[in-house]
Amino acid sequence: MMEIINTLMPNFERLSEEFYECLFQTIIMVLVSGTIAWILGVALGVTLVVTRAGGIMRNRLVFNTLDRCIDVIRSIPFIILMVLLIPLSRFIVGTGSGLEGSFVALVFGTVPFFSRQIEQVLSEVDGGLVEAAQSMGLSPWEIIFSVYLKESIPGITRVTMITFVSFIGITAIAGAIGAGGLGDFAIRYGYQMGYRDMIWLTVIVILLMISIFQFIGNYIIKKTSH
Repeated sequence: MMEIINTLMPNFERLSEEFYECLFQTIIMVLVSGTIAWILGVALGVTLVVTRAGGIMRNRLVFNTLDRCIDVIRSIPFIILMVLLIPLSRFIVGTGSGLEGSFVALVFGTVPFFSRQIEQVLSEVDGGLVEAAQSMGLSPWEIIFSVYLKESIPGITRVTMITFVSFIGITAIAGAIGAGGLGDFAIRYGYQMGYRDMIWLTVIVILLMISIFQFIGNYIIKKTSH
């Protein structure tokens, strides 16, 4: 097997150690920043739905503030957003560069997009279910968890899969400007040094990561759809 890999990718044996390190860095970005972004995205999406006009926790100030902030952040290109967030990153994680320095920017670059998708998914929940829950005396928090989130598991899973693909893309951008990871590896060896086999290796690994995630997501959707 290794002979075949070395034949198709002659530079792999020499660069394998650094490739594995970059792969590990990408996985860390996904696990740390991705988990935080998922939690914040769901929380903000829920907040937008329940505080809007006609929501179960109507609050015009909260809704308008979040709505405008999300639109503003979404409009900023990620590479510029990373630079703007360096001071905040230094304050939160102690550095504005490297792997740790990318966490804040990755979260800010993902949450606005993801929260909008969560808002859309939750907006499709049958209003009759919400009214029925209210008539039964359920509190707003109980309605959020037992109606909005429970009924939206397939939809939330679906938009999570979509966001994951986008998230992998911005980790590559982050890597290309100092955060490490597969993006940095592909730029340095695949583009700058002309090792085309390393670009293909990076693409194949990213496709495998996305395929595995989508397989898990499709399984969850299948099991929770009704």
